Amino acid sequence: MVGCESGSQKEGGSLRSNWAGNFTYSTGILDKPDGESALRSYVSNQRKIKVLGTRHSFNAIADSKSRHLSLADMDSGIQLSTDGSTVIVNGALQYGVLARRLQEEGLALHNLASLPHISIAGACATGTHGSGDQNGNLSTAVKQMEMVKANGESQVFSEDIDPEALQASVVHLGALGVVTRMHLRVGPTFDIRQYVYENLPLSTLRLHFDSVFSSGYSVSLFTDWQNDRVNQWWIKKKVVDQEESMPENLLGASLAPDHLHPIKEISAINCTEQMGLPGAWHERLPHFKMDFTPSSGEELQSEYFVPRSQAVAAINEMYSMGEQIYPYLLISEIRSIKQDALWLSPAYGRDSIAIHFTWKPDWKNVSELLPRIEAKLKPFQVRPHWGKLFTLDRAYLHGQYERMNDFLQLRRDMDSSGKFVNDFLQKNLLGES
Repeated sequence: MVGCESGSQKEGGSLRSNWAGNFTYSTGILDKPDGESALRSYVSNQRKIKVLGTRHSFNAIADSKSRHLSLADMDSGIQLSTDGSTVIVNGALQYGVLARRLQEEGLALHNLASLPHISIAGACATGTHGSGDQNGNLSTAVKQMEMVKANGESQVFSEDIDPEALQASVVHLGALGVVTRMHLRVGPTFDIRQYVYENLPLSTLRLHFDSVFSSGYSVSLFTDWQNDRVNQWWIKKKVVDQEESMPENLLGASLAPDHLHPIKEISAINCTEQMGLPGAWHERLPHFKMDFTPSSGEELQSEYFVPRSQAVAAINEMYSMGEQIYPYLLISEIRSIKQDALWLSPAYGRDSIAIHFTWKPDWKNVSELLPRIEAKLKPFQVRPHWGKLFTLDRAYLHGQYERMNDFLQLRRDMDSSGKFVNDFLQKNLLGES
């Protein structure tokens, strides 16, 4: 096809895998159209395709048994609106690359995830998030999304034209089409100081949960679910006073005397600067530096969202399982996300707390443990991160999303032939084939 590179691209002699190496895709074919006209023609002429981005998902959400499509060769030009309130980007662009350009222009996004290496379109499609009581997930920054449908025609979802249609489509799990351009809200740049405290007593967290999570613009807790304490409490505060300092002891936790990795035994060299050193938003909101290439094949990830109102009870349940979890765990992170109105967002309709597990690469034991964790969290109407490992079934998932049937109708309207349907969507949204 004109303007489209196709081939059987393989890595290390095996079919292409995700970044962690725990999932091998069912095809090694990766097609790369080099322009919008070529892309529309390509999409309309394929029977089955899936878009492949930066490969940061841990499950089969981006898998294809036919062909993968990459937008890496499309124009990645970054366009700023005249009033500086919006940036237009190719969805394949990585957040870290966009952030540096925005900083040069004196602008910023409202938040970033812990890794800046992920693509914008992929992160928004799965409801990926950072942290902060007043910060919605990354998808909430989307003002407009341009997509190529299964028939090759373009579709625009805009909050200025039809806000509900945008809310329906932003978190789309790859089920609606190929995202070509995204319009994101931006604001003035800001600086952040990052502090880390150690050994926050669990009893204090239970009593002062809101105070802990309101202690900064973005807050993360890291724990191994042992010894009735939180290992580390990361506080990211907007710089408002150049002479600001933090107390040595805060709610029973001690200010770390040096830079720390979330897993204390690992060097912090690849972590963003701590110790209260001020830096631009994009150099502090992620936990890891953009120049750091994430490791491969060393971890698995799961994440579960519960209503903030029930977070303490849910966290207590996880501590009660500490001895079962610990042998297979690298570290857990707990974050807060503001509620949104995006139909398939895990934070839809409720302020949420996300409980994240970074596992050792031991799928046999982790796969047996996840159903036990999920059983403990089901009473709290738990929702999983769409791009990470979970075992919750389709009936349960449908029960957690009141607009699920509306979304499925939208999917049929956008892709009546099932061009973008894969085994993940069939299993978790549409029913077993």
